[in-house]
Amino acid sequence: MSDLIVQRRAVLLAPLLAPFLTIREAAASKLDPTQTMFTLPDQIPWTTRPTWPANSVASADLLSNVNQPGLYFTLIRWYPGYMSAPHKYVTDRLCVVVSGMWWINSGHDFDPASCVPVPAGTFVHRVAETWHYDGVIASGKEPVEIAICGMGPVQIAYAEPDKPGWRKV
Repeated sequence: MSDLIVQRRAVLLAPLLAPFLTIREAAASKLDPTQTMFTLPDQIPWTTRPTWPANSVASADLLSNVNQPGLYFTLIRWYPGYMSAPHKYVTDRLCVVVSGMWWINSGHDFDPASCVPVPAGTFVHRVAETWHYDGVIASGKEPVEIAICGMGPVQIAYAEPDKPGWRKV
């Protein structure tokens, strides 16, 4: 028989034979919480810095923290009207804007009007030993959340160490 005839018969017979075939349901494996861990958004433990103004900035350590040696992954939430003072780190930091609009700039001179707005989904690479500052300008409509990854312990230096690490804008 030709292949075409065999294929036609298979197509015609398949619906007739289907009730007699036993079909095994695929069994999906169950999630192993020792191998795949997750934290739902409403269970993320946000903390505020005790020496900073209320509703200025909050953070949530997801993996290790910036004070421990090795890889860390943290979330930062800046509220409208607050920005960091110009500062730098000894190691690179890799950032992704999770939600909101983040206002960023380079340099040790604080000038919020010169900041560049970057929306959710933006990747920002902060190069080690370079001055920068960021946050949400006063006219910002909502907080911004940024996921930050780097190597700890973080060593921070401020351009004006005699002033607070934050600025009200």
